[in-house]
Amino acid sequence: MALTTAEQPSVRAKRAPGIPAKRRGSRRGRRSEAAAGYVFLSPWLIGLMAITAVPMLLSLYISFTNYDILSPLSEVEWVGLDNYKRMFTNDPSYWRSVTVTVSFALIAVPLKLAAALGVALLLNRAWRGVGLFRGLFYLPSLIGGSVALAIVWVNMFNREGAFNGFLSFFGIEGKPWVNDPTWALETLMVLAIWQFGAPMVIFLAGLKQVPTELYEAASVDGAGRLRQFLSVTLPMLSPVIFFNLVLETINGFQGFTAAFVLSNGTGGPVDSTLMYTLNLYIKGFTDYEMGYASAMAWVFLLAIGIITAVFFSTGRFWVHYSDGDDR
Repeated sequence: MALTTAEQPSVRAKRAPGIPAKRRGSRRGRRSEAAAGYVFLSPWLIGLMAITAVPMLLSLYISFTNYDILSPLSEVEWVGLDNYKRMFTNDPSYWRSVTVTVSFALIAVPLKLAAALGVALLLNRAWRGVGLFRGLFYLPSLIGGSVALAIVWVNMFNREGAFNGFLSFFGIEGKPWVNDPTWALETLMVLAIWQFGAPMVIFLAGLKQVPTELYEAASVDGAGRLRQFLSVTLPMLSPVIFFNLVLETINGFQGFTAAFVLSNGTGGPVDSTLMYTLNLYIKGFTDYEMGYASAMAWVFLLAIGIITAVFFSTGRFWVHYSDGDDR
């Protein structure tokens, strides 16, 4: 039955009061959803505070004290900036560890990325059994940070190791590579370069996203393989290269396990493998200078942050995105 003109205002009058009730209900619904979200996030938030945030703040406080890890915190003495002054002015081992770590990162990281990109280019083809080779090349990255692998690596490069046995076939006399200060760090670099599986997989994913039309157009213009690689592949892969560069640089500065195993936790021979993190460990858990080690850790964190910021600030000059947005 159709409503008359006189009845219509009364219908509107009855509907109007219901609108605020719905809005109030929707606000209550959003609040309940937010509360449920915080409940589900609570394990992560508790872990963040208990495992990360609180220990970081505590280590910042300890870095200004003479805490020796054996005394209770209530007995530590505030020394201010003494730990930081000692670090920069009165600790030759600190600067030795900085030199070793920077040398390792500057050499191992570019060579590792180059190896990863080269193998990715070879495996980016529809060959028979290519999936097997991809898995085999990725396998070292699965066991990369293990102590067992570091022990195997040390045994391979000692005086009676497999590497010297291989050289003997060509009449080349081997060396105790891991015990020679000239070559000990290089053996760690070779180990790091050999573990190129993770960046290789990322490069493979990036190569799959390069449009084949670009290669066809470059080929029509007379570009050869090298020109296509320089003018098409590298610019299209620049975001992936940037991603791998940042991650592998951070990983390179954080090297610890192999250096610890090779030198038995001393950074030898003659401090040739004294990585920054290994030196930090020695100061904190061998020399019981936890206050000084905490100061080293905060300087290390600041240095990594600065290096990452430099990468991001300079990336806009060479990182090119396919949508034309060079961030």
